[in-house]
Amino acid sequence: MNLVKRNPNNFFPALMEEFFRPDWMGGSQNPNALSVPPVNIRETETAFEVELSAPGKQKEDFNIEIDNDMLTISSEHKTENTTEEGKYTRKEFSFSAFRRSFTLPETVKSDDISASYENGILKISLPKREEALPKPKRLIEIA
Repeated sequence: MNLVKRNPNNFFPALMEEFFRPDWMGGSQNPNALSVPPVNIRETETAFEVELSAPGKQKEDFNIEIDNDMLTISSEHKTENTTEEGKYTRKEFSFSAFRRSFTLPETVKSDDISASYENGILKISLPKREEALPKPKRLIEIA
């Protein structure tokens, strides 16, 4: 049996490290890759606030659906450029898409959900039902 020492300067391990680096999908190295935007979810006394970071999009690019207490946020954007100069034609296209789904708690009043998009942040407000709101403190008298 022969033992083979690996050369640390070998091309294959370097290629594998490049392939499996954390930002491989959707990182700054590849702007046309599919990626999932980060989401912040905050609970207040009266609502849940969802903030999704998606800079460079328009509000028309988003699709927000509720089906069986499942909130789904999705976006799909395609661009295509064709340049013809003499005998040469250059055609470039890009595609970006994502889909995020969240199970809504029973305390959400789904008929009053609202959304807005400003400065690259999609904000979705999920108001709580009346029975889920905190009750005011009350004093009970002793009989």
